[in-house]
Amino acid sequence: VGEPVGPDEGAATPEALAVVLFTSGSSGRPKGVRHTHRALAHKARLMATVHGLGPGDAVLMPAPLAHVSGLLNGVLLPGVVPMKAVLMARWSSERALAVIEAEAVSFMVGPPTFFVELLADEAFTEGAVASLRLISSGGAGVSPAFVREAAERLGARVKRSYGSTEAPTVATTTDEDTQERAATTDGRAVGEVRLRLGAGGELEVRGPELFAGYLDAEDDLDAFTDDGWFRTGDLATLDADGWLTIVGRTKDVIIRGGENVDPGEVEAALEAHPAIRQAVVVGEPDDRLGERLVAVLVADAPLEREEVREWVTAQGLSRFKAPDRVVHLDALPALPAGKPDRAAITALVAGAPS
Repeated sequence: VGEPVGPDEGAATPEALAVVLFTSGSSGRPKGVRHTHRALAHKARLMATVHGLGPGDAVLMPAPLAHVSGLLNGVLLPGVVPMKAVLMARWSSERALAVIEAEAVSFMVGPPTFFVELLADEAFTEGAVASLRLISSGGAGVSPAFVREAAERLGARVKRSYGSTEAPTVATTTDEDTQERAATTDGRAVGEVRLRLGAGGELEVRGPELFAGYLDAEDDLDAFTDDGWFRTGDLATLDADGWLTIVGRTKDVIIRGGENVDPGEVEAALEAHPAIRQAVVVGEPDDRLGERLVAVLVADAPLEREEVREWVTAQGLSRFKAPDRVVHLDALPALPAGKPDRAAITALVAGAPS
């Protein structure tokens, strides 16, 4: 072991490789994502301002530090502010409630799964979460209904944010935006980020926080447009004022009877039901339709198939988007960072009774 290297004595340059993070693999094999020191430093400094964080704040980070959210929000951002960071080796809603109260946690980042479980835990009280003031939630299932309920019951500002391992937190809202905007959109571009819609409504991104390419250079071939924009694989809308709304994944589309169905749209309609805490919609093979829709629900009480179908159409969706089958689970299988594991859910429901 050599002598310690001081902060001004290292060989790293801003353009040098800082870390390789791996994607979750929820929609394919995991890919190694290369980030530079410059990109990560830029992102951490920017988000301290965007989230309005100060030395009096404390973040609880249940995501692994090998995940982009864990690294950015559990290590880099607290170092920039600076503020206290509380890490959890494994997510437990009961343990999280105790930690939030004991450590006066004010800021959390994570998918809806974490907060749905917090609210459903028998140990939940308003007093236990009184210190929370800001929650940034991303990933599948961040519906307006979830944001509104979480904001009301947690007594905090809850907002949707959008990003990925390749392009961390490129859109969100700020304190200057309304809570309704925070519930119904994924915010607007932050800092120097630029957003545009490509072919078929796919979101494309440019900005200094973008990754420097994949570990396997062959993965870069389809990842960027000819003029250098990152193709996110997410379907989105972008209005004239720059408000972004993610509406699905290019690879998640279910083709039912020749009609394209976006699972995210159906999931948002389902989660507007007062008894449904979480919903994931997957496709399964069908001899007649090609694929049929299976709604996998975590609910306060079992719901019959026809009740679910009637609810979905009452929310304004076409009849062909109503689930053909309903499966109830006590909890959804999740990836380490908390996002629903769609591959595991699809495999699980293959043999599950309705």
